[in-house]
Amino acid sequence: MSIGEAPGRGYASLQKVRVVTETAPVHSPKRPPPLPGRVPSGPAGPYRAYKPRPFTRAERDKVTILFGGLHWRAERLIQASMENLGYSTRVLPTASRADLLTGRELADIGQCCPTSFTTGNLANFLREETKRIGAEQVADNYVYLTAGSCGACRFGQYHQSYELALRNVGLESFRMFLLGQNGLDQGAAQGGGLELNLPFTLGAVWAVVLGDIIQDIEYQIRPFEKNPGETERVTREAVDYVYEVFRKRPRRGEKWVALAWHALTRYFVDAMREVRVRYDAIEVDRLRVKPVVKITGEFYLQTVEGDPNHNIHRWLESEGAEVYPAAVTVWLDYLMRLEGQNFEERFGIDRSARLKYAGIRAVQALLRWTYNRMRHALADLPREMPDQFELRALAAPYYNARLNGGEGDMLVGKALWAYHHKKAHMTCELSPYSCMPNTMSVGAMAGVLGKHPDLLYAPLEIKGDAEVHALSRCQMILTEAKKRAQREYENVLERIGMTEERVHAAVAARPELVRATHRVPRYGVAGTAANLALHVAGGRPS
Repeated sequence: MSIGEAPGRGYASLQKVRVVTETAPVHSPKRPPPLPGRVPSGPAGPYRAYKPRPFTRAERDKVTILFGGLHWRAERLIQASMENLGYSTRVLPTASRADLLTGRELADIGQCCPTSFTTGNLANFLREETKRIGAEQVADNYVYLTAGSCGACRFGQYHQSYELALRNVGLESFRMFLLGQNGLDQGAAQGGGLELNLPFTLGAVWAVVLGDIIQDIEYQIRPFEKNPGETERVTREAVDYVYEVFRKRPRRGEKWVALAWHALTRYFVDAMREVRVRYDAIEVDRLRVKPVVKITGEFYLQTVEGDPNHNIHRWLESEGAEVYPAAVTVWLDYLMRLEGQNFEERFGIDRSARLKYAGIRAVQALLRWTYNRMRHALADLPREMPDQFELRALAAPYYNARLNGGEGDMLVGKALWAYHHKKAHMTCELSPYSCMPNTMSVGAMAGVLGKHPDLLYAPLEIKGDAEVHALSRCQMILTEAKKRAQREYENVLERIGMTEERVHAAVAARPELVRATHRVPRYGVAGTAANLALHVAGGRPS
């Protein structure tokens, strides 16, 4: 059929389709005019880098700060730490499949899926608020706070995707502010309404640490709970309790006094002891044989729980696995190691390099010490953080530590760390579609698997809309991990000369072993059931 020819009977379904000929005028939809405060760019004017309208101190009482993108426990506690400083905050809902499609529609179609999810998430929320109160009220009553970065990853350009999406929905004067990753005291944002000072940053970091601790203990308990749903309920109660702890956090100065108080106070330690009491009431059966699956990957996909990663955490649990989640605190530790490398390489060239490096190592040590203090308050049940320099050494033969886009050499290092130290039976790496750094790490893992063919590794390319493909790929590796966990347990029983019935009887005779907060030492095996069997047999911890 030629252009302009009327469709015949066989083309009835096409009769209402508009055919555009070469001479037909094309009318693009009219874009809504920009709100006051922004100079148009594009065909109507030159490109201008995004610069938000000032957020003034006088506006703080009526403006709500939006943020999100972490697991819900950390988000809730960060919200409390900001409210403690007098900010009104709101956590964006977890991104959904609809947000992915909106992000693709409104921003760059070639962006990685975390960008599409987060861009669409913000745009859809603001669209709904615009319907409710109008565009001008949305621009005046909300600001968005997100992390900023620079490097070989699209993360450094997220805010440009947000700007493009907001321009396409007629919210060009909406304000966004970036929280840099390389400073504890970044001063006030333009206008002074948002002060990114030490009390702000320390509150956020401590909220992340405590949120990670609670997440880790939750994932260790839930697969073995005797009363389904009890761990979920206690976790909600624990987070609500710690939320109030952060909201009532004492104010101790603006600079180094605040740092000293956070480092030395028992305020948060006592809170975590109370959390331990709440979890202590849960009864568990740790003799259920389950493979341990270590989650790694791109920061957003390994952290969030929901549609962006196909609910991989809950899906793995439903398939009979124990999930080892990725802690945000490890990412903070990595950023400091990365910053320290910059000065480490300038020894002998820059006179101040050693002093600056020592300062970074001191802050890094403070973070790890704080994390371990909170672990101790929970009877050391939460898992320890991997040593960043060990991760770097493990990854070095396969991945250069200077390639710092995304999670850099950590993805290779964490997979080898979990393998050598028997932390997990398999590693599941969540790689976004079109993510360059993760593509390189997956390629480097080919060399790792060549040297360690028994390392179970499931790299999943997450597109956001290919769930069956991703989960079926994971299920194939998970099947082998289940077999290994079962063989490991049977080998332990043979080694200690006990039957499964005798082990169950030995556990039943010791009531403390059914308490959720009782820590079972590690004996050089990965599985929880295998470690417990060695424990009741009097094995020596590794």
